[in-house]
Amino acid sequence: MIHADVKHLSDIVDREALGEVCRSFFGLFGLPIRIFAADDSLLADVHVEREVCRYANTLKGGRDGCTSTVAQVRKLAPASDTLLHTCFTGAVYRVVPIVYDGATLGRFVLGPYLPSEVREVPRSLLVVDSGIDPERARKALEEMPRVRAETVERIVTHLRGVLDLILFSGHKSFLTSEMHVLSERESFRELSEKNTELERAYDRLKEIDKLKSNFLATVSHELRTPLTSIIGYSEMLAAGIAGSLTTEQSEFVQTIRSKGDLLLKLITSLLDISRLEQGTLRLEYERVDVLPLFEEIIETVRPASARKKLTIALDVPTDGIPEFRLDPLRLRQIISNLLDNAIKFSHEGGTVILGARDVELSRDPFPDLDSDDSGLVLLAAPHRALEIQVRDEGIGIPVAAQERIFDAFYQVDGSSTREHGGTGLGLAIVRRLVEAHGGTIRVLSEVGKGTSFYVVLPEGELSL
Repeated sequence: MIHADVKHLSDIVDREALGEVCRSFFGLFGLPIRIFAADDSLLADVHVEREVCRYANTLKGGRDGCTSTVAQVRKLAPASDTLLHTCFTGAVYRVVPIVYDGATLGRFVLGPYLPSEVREVPRSLLVVDSGIDPERARKALEEMPRVRAETVERIVTHLRGVLDLILFSGHKSFLTSEMHVLSERESFRELSEKNTELERAYDRLKEIDKLKSNFLATVSHELRTPLTSIIGYSEMLAAGIAGSLTTEQSEFVQTIRSKGDLLLKLITSLLDISRLEQGTLRLEYERVDVLPLFEEIIETVRPASARKKLTIALDVPTDGIPEFRLDPLRLRQIISNLLDNAIKFSHEGGTVILGARDVELSRDPFPDLDSDDSGLVLLAAPHRALEIQVRDEGIGIPVAAQERIFDAFYQVDGSSTREHGGTGLGLAIVRRLVEAHGGTIRVLSEVGKGTSFYVVLPEGELSL
């Protein structure tokens, strides 16, 4: 059976194509052709009004006869066999069903035409109206085309074959289109379902992330208080407040204190990352003399660099660096974490360089317009920024890992036997602190040759 979604003949054939076929047949045989869908809608109509029809319509009885004939022909809807209908003029209409794949989709009407055996004017024409002129009726009827029955059969067979080809081609295109539509609908349905699943997963991840941040903040805060006491008491023991210590006892106390300091640093990092993720960290801007701050930070990390026999070099312009309006505490945190990272992954005896310079950024006064417009660049207001570079000659970072090194808790070497320790929070904190300043950070690295971090911090407004 034909595809269930085909509701109308016009679903699978083009009206213009049907019209072309009808015009071609009319040109070859001179026989009028009309094609109707199963719902009686006219899809194609090629005919000329014959002289006998024009004459009959000038008479009242003829007009009534023509109207009745047309109505009767329109009502004929053969399911499988051809039906014939004879007009009062003696002309014949041949109604042929259009059947495709076992379904009747419509019909075509061939005619009117005169059978070749009709030689006399039919009496039905002469009596259709009392005012009819027999001689004029005879001459008008002679203009009607005459066709032998076998010729009509061949024409019908040929026309059916052409329509079958058109229907087959149209049905194939229709099915292809339907399959494409169904495929698109299915793809859209699957995409909608996946989007819904992703939204649920995203909402769940946001909830889990929030719970994680709250957990880290709570646990870190609860750990910080007793840890502060442990560090304080270890310092008092080391200072001899509770009495003198043996050399071995003093080493134990120093170990407690150093490990406590490491744990306190981890807890502080957890609190910082939690506040940064929740957006509750507030920057306190003030004027910062950059060079002394850099020298102080280098002295702070010098013991760690000395253990690996590293050289920490400072690379700044010869004319110095002017003061910048930044958050000094967070600036110190950014540089310290980058230096700690460089020291950790440097080879023994290498060099780590801390560089800085002041640069100018352009603020587009018309950010909604095309930034490529060179004329507007001239109107852009310059904005000062501090550019910081931390370069090492260490192991480097693989390209595949460079996009993830700023993720919290990510380790390039995540194995349990990794050579370098750490929690994977340092660079995550750095990026969030840089972004909190409205700045940018990027990394250039080559495995085996070293890594360079570049940070740009725009100058901010002084805190009230």
